[in-house]
Amino acid sequence: MAEPGEADAGQGTAHGVAVGAEGFGLKGPRGWAFRGVGFEAEAGSLVAVEGPSGSGRTCLLLALTGRMKPSEGEATVGSLRLPKRMAAVRRMSALAHVPGVTDLDPALTVGEHLRERALLQRRFDGSLRWLLLPRAERAAEAKLRVDTALAAAGLDREALPKGSRTAVRDLDRMEALRLSVALALVGRPRLLGVDDTDLKLSDAERAETWALLRSLTESGITVVAVCSEAPQGAVVVSSAPGKDARARADVREAPSPDADPAPAPAPAPDGSDGTDGTDNDDHDHDHDKETADAFAETRRA
Repeated sequence: MAEPGEADAGQGTAHGVAVGAEGFGLKGPRGWAFRGVGFEAEAGSLVAVEGPSGSGRTCLLLALTGRMKPSEGEATVGSLRLPKRMAAVRRMSALAHVPGVTDLDPALTVGEHLRERALLQRRFDGSLRWLLLPRAERAAEAKLRVDTALAAAGLDREALPKGSRTAVRDLDRMEALRLSVALALVGRPRLLGVDDTDLKLSDAERAETWALLRSLTESGITVVAVCSEAPQGAVVVSSAPGKDARARADVREAPSPDADPAPAPAPAPDGSDGTDGTDNDDHDHDHDKETADAFAETRRA
């Protein structure tokens, strides 16, 4: 008999799930990745995990989606509690754009990635209903899933240089991000986790990314996205170390017209403003360290 929440995951319902945490923390090989995280978000919310690289953002994302076992506290995904129900949470959630986890193969084409994901999804589903369907109906259902996921991710294969035969190495950053999101959506998750939503993107591309994620929440999916700066209207959860995460788990609202203007950001060490999407060695180093910590802890879970 299926446990609560597992049946919904298998059926791929479009309804999102409420997500929350209380005293949530994870200790890795190098100390606490994050600690004291507490927040509540309704189903269909956009939850922004905000903080600098190396502050445990990716670890928190993986923990909330059942991929990493927390060291203290608990979180809830729908009616499921973490860490007790990690496997069930994994079945109802999906990840996109997570380095080392959902990496796209630059040598494969867009079509090859989509076909591979559809084949894997058949194995994940493993339902008797699917196996009893005639082969033509199974193929039609798989095609519908892929087409629906592409539409939701805003990726038009016909607009690519070589259509479905376009290699991943020839995609620009936004196209690659949309493809990663589309692959995650093939499984019809109720909770979608997206890492590095604003890494190396221009201001216009960041706005485009947040618009995409908002459109997914409007369709009912709950989205948890890692970022350096949360957008307006998101439930903001800070991963910054040494501070109470609950104090900053709020809904980021538009500033008042009477409010004092925000101070200009400090220039980057190289003299750039840090918003033009150029590479930053320190940022990449911090992110690599955080990812290494995440994988080390995953193997211990």
